Amino acid sequence: MNTRLSPALVASFAPAGVLRASINLGNPILAGRDAATGEPAGVSVDLARAFAQRLGVGIELKVFEKAAASVEAVRGEEADIGFFAIDPARSEGLQFTAPYVLIEGSYLVPASSALKRNEEVDREGVRVAVGSGSAYDLFLTRELKKAEIVRVAGAKGVIAALHAGEVQVAAGIRQVLEAEATADWRMLPGRFMVIQQAMGTPASRGSDAAAALSAFVEEMKASGFVAEALARHKVHGASVAPTA
Repeated sequence: MNTRLSPALVASFAPAGVLRASINLGNPILAGRDAATGEPAGVSVDLARAFAQRLGVGIELKVFEKAAASVEAVRGEEADIGFFAIDPARSEGLQFTAPYVLIEGSYLVPASSALKRNEEVDREGVRVAVGSGSAYDLFLTRELKKAEIVRVAGAKGVIAALHAGEVQVAAGIRQVLEAEATADWRMLPGRFMVIQQAMGTPASRGSDAAAALSAFVEEMKASGFVAEALARHKVHGASVAPTA
């Protein structure tokens, strides 16, 4: 469809004349660094560049290692758009689109663990490692009543805490944890949550900007752009969200 946006909308999204996109490298499903160039790459980077092209402006990538910092950059209007998991705790000051990608959250435990099912994790004496400020942190903070949440720095910190015996359970992106599943570690079956990854913009940009960003996301899903980006970046385990 490639709908042209009005000058007023372009100004809403890029008041400085360039689109500032907040990119979270803490979620390898969405973004990482190119092995050859070291530059940010991934489905969220592709979407950001496509939206800047739609606006007819240049792009500035603001790169963060943690989701919480990426969210705050948009909420504080240091960035114009971002890519986040939808969560009630992040709603203040932000407007979200419908999700463009769905990701499973799962648990990794030692092979010798007595835990067999996701429901068994929430018990006294169980310590669960999560990336501080991540979608898993926000969700499990609401859901776990008895287990203790141990907040660490990103996915690597989660794995390190489990390997060091500081926790009994690691929580995170299913395919990231699966890469650690060996004879010593195993995944609990299924998932404890589905993460809905969406685009977002500051609430101050108004309802017209929110509607335009939502329409862009729906177009990118329907056209196959998101599916092609996932395939191009060799992302496995994530799926394109249904069109709204």
